[in-house]
Amino acid sequence: MSKKRKKVPNKEKIVRSVNKNIRSSVRKLNPILREIVGKKVDVAIRNLEFSEKRITRDIRKTISSAVANAENNFQYDIDKLVVKEAYCGKKITMKRFRPRAKGRAAPILKPYSSITIILSEANKMEGHGTKS
Repeated sequence: MSKKRKKVPNKEKIVRSVNKNIRSSVRKLNPILREIVGKKVDVAIRNLEFSEKRITRDIRKTISSAVANAENNFQYDIDKLVVKEAYCGKKITMKRFRPRAKGRAAPILKPYSSITIILSEANKMEGHGTKS
């Protein structure tokens, strides 16, 4: 006999998008992902557009996919979406060899990574008093 699982109502629906095979190292991805956490989605995409890094194109695609998931699956308002979390993980490393002088070989490591981006709807802050 197996136990029946209790259904726990999830107050906040998690919107996530995962890009599993990105041809870049975690070391290059982490600073870019740390930049966009906590920003509104449109601001994050705009910042990535003007970045000179090659990998920002793949990050933009992942954010756009998460926005599409939020809109289609949970009917969230796109203007209120905020990047709650953005992190990357290490995947495989392809190993290749380059011939060198005197019959030697030098290793070439080609790392792969995975990106996970989690979005949530921004809660409106209630103002206390008036400010002009």
